[in-house]
Amino acid sequence: MIKETIVDGFQNAPHRSLYHALGLTKEEQARPLIGIVSSYNEIVPGHMNIDKIVDAVKLGVAMAGGTPIVFPAIAVCDGIAMGHTGMKYSLITREMIADSTEAMALAHGFDGLVMVPNCDKNVPGLLMAAARLNIPSIFVSGGPMLAGRIDGRKTSLSSMFEAVGAYTAGKIDDDKLEDYCLHTCPTCGSCSGMYTANSMNCLTEVLGMGLPGNGTIPAVYSARIELAKHAGMKIMELVEKDIKPRDIMTPAAFRNALTADMAIGCSSNSMLHIPAIANECGIAIDLDMANELSEKTPNICHLAPAGRTYIEDLNEAGGIPGVLKELEALGLLDTSVITCTGKTLGENLQNAVNRDEQVIRKPENAFSKTGGLAILRGNLAPDGCVVKRSAVDPEMLVHEGPAKCFDSEEEAIAAIYGGKIEAGDVVVIRYEGPSGGPGMREMLSPTSAIVGMGLGTSCALITDGRFSGATRGASIGHVSPEAARGGLIAYIKDGDVISINIPEYHIELKVSEEEIAARKASMTLKKKQGIKGALARYAAQVSSADKGAVVNQFVD
Repeated sequence: MIKETIVDGFQNAPHRSLYHALGLTKEEQARPLIGIVSSYNEIVPGHMNIDKIVDAVKLGVAMAGGTPIVFPAIAVCDGIAMGHTGMKYSLITREMIADSTEAMALAHGFDGLVMVPNCDKNVPGLLMAAARLNIPSIFVSGGPMLAGRIDGRKTSLSSMFEAVGAYTAGKIDDDKLEDYCLHTCPTCGSCSGMYTANSMNCLTEVLGMGLPGNGTIPAVYSARIELAKHAGMKIMELVEKDIKPRDIMTPAAFRNALTADMAIGCSSNSMLHIPAIANECGIAIDLDMANELSEKTPNICHLAPAGRTYIEDLNEAGGIPGVLKELEALGLLDTSVITCTGKTLGENLQNAVNRDEQVIRKPENAFSKTGGLAILRGNLAPDGCVVKRSAVDPEMLVHEGPAKCFDSEEEAIAAIYGGKIEAGDVVVIRYEGPSGGPGMREMLSPTSAIVGMGLGTSCALITDGRFSGATRGASIGHVSPEAARGGLIAYIKDGDVISINIPEYHIELKVSEEEIAARKASMTLKKKQGIKGALARYAAQVSSADKGAVVNQFVD
């Protein structure tokens, strides 16, 4: 406890003097000190309201007898960083967030932590920190954005990116493009579909690290403020009962999270972040577990970009508890696991209901009998690659076509907008992996351009980079091994036939082993020039995507 290690005794008088410098009374110093990790900033729409969430958490902590102290975590907006060098820095901030939170928490001896993230890397970064520190912790996110409105229909950021492709193809004019700009993102919050931020906030709830409602209550709802106050109060109970993150994030909890992932069709990035968080807990997540769970888990939600429902709709339908209630009835969850409520998952779900069977379908009326993500393997990806199966058009679940290869995202975008991609092509973007990129950029711009230009039902895209949760179509990422580390993707040539069979979890480069060996003997791997600073350090240390793209490997 902080009182014992930093406050009590004559030897800690210097520490107490510095607490007095902060204006902390003797009474405040005698209470448990609760660190509130705030991701607030003025550049990320999902974080602009977090100051209000933090204020509410502080009230909750104080009401329950604790002393709240705020310190910051950085955040990158993936949407703003998309399509340029800035995206190289997105994924690496996950490690920065985990490391800086570890440093702050241990340097100042907090008794408990309330994590207040919202967007793509902050949520997994803080979950990694919580697991690493293993002191009582709870999460409350900033909440999702409300859906936009275009021509009387709900919309979201993925539609905005696709509108750029439609504009390039001459399908919409300047006025309509501006209409999208002004009305796609109408409020603060994490973008309104089941993109990475909302996926991870929902999975935080399933893992047991966030209170019910954490993933779905909209950012602008007053219920979000109430949730934050309850999180502030609840951390005091967790401290008192000494319930720690690794008590909550067990192997069974991770299986529950992956099962829910399959049911709601989360971002493909969850297959980077879940293994990375589990790694911090000393738990190994085999990617093939995703296929195992997918085979028996129906996909019962089609949220944007897979469908035309949004997080606000899921919230009204019963939220994540409503989804879990359907999975519980199928016997797919371990409901004995403890959660941050201090109760088991089963106890949390006693009063959960599905209020809208169009948003959360009954399993017998599922969108598909199998889950939303799939891991493919074959000679092109012996260590695996990932696709958001629930967002793939049925005609593209099985596809075979000629490769068109590009050694960077910029080259691919120029070719797509230049009309050089034809129906049937398989666009290959390589040297964008964790090490080769470096930073494993998201490819929302090229995938959205393909869809917006009308090629979404006839072209596939594969990359050793990754995709935004807003991506839809036959977009296959995380190809491992990556090009920079000698993966077969480095040796594909234009015109080579690539076969994709998502139902059978298979991907293959249809080139003879003799030809592949000859290419490996004659072709030189490429290396990005001018990489320095944080990117250079990351490139040298990062694991492959199938291991979660982590820099600290704790399990084999």
